Amino acid sequence: MSMTDPVADMLTRIRNACGSKHRRVDIPASKLKLEIARLLKENHFITDYKTVETEEGRPVLRVVLKYAHGGQSVIRELKRVSSPGLRTYVGATEIPRVRNGLGVAIVSTSKGLMTDRQARAQRTGGELLALVW
Repeated sequence: MSMTDPVADMLTRIRNACGSKHRRVDIPASKLKLEIARLLKENHFITDYKTVETEEGRPVLRVVLKYAHGGQSVIRELKRVSSPGLRTYVGATEIPRVRNGLGVAIVSTSKGLMTDRQARAQRTGGELLALVW
């Protein structure tokens, strides 16, 4: 069965795992999901990620979640902005600041996936995929 929005599925799996206080979560892997995981790790929202193979030979992205000292998840909210039914594109000057710089907007540009800060620095816009704080 094909999935209509794999990125929303990834974000929902991470959100549900954080809410249930799981240590890690497994997600079907793709290049886009690996790049999103890379950005989350670079911005210290997750501890680590790696690709493992299942018994069937399918690649799975394993994301190790990050928690603060009190057991509170570092990721407060994951929000999908652009969807297959309603794509949301922003110019370089229209990229939103998430929680006054405490959060990150993930933007898919012609130069690859990058955070809002990187996109503003390179003066490039694109599809606004998700907001994380």
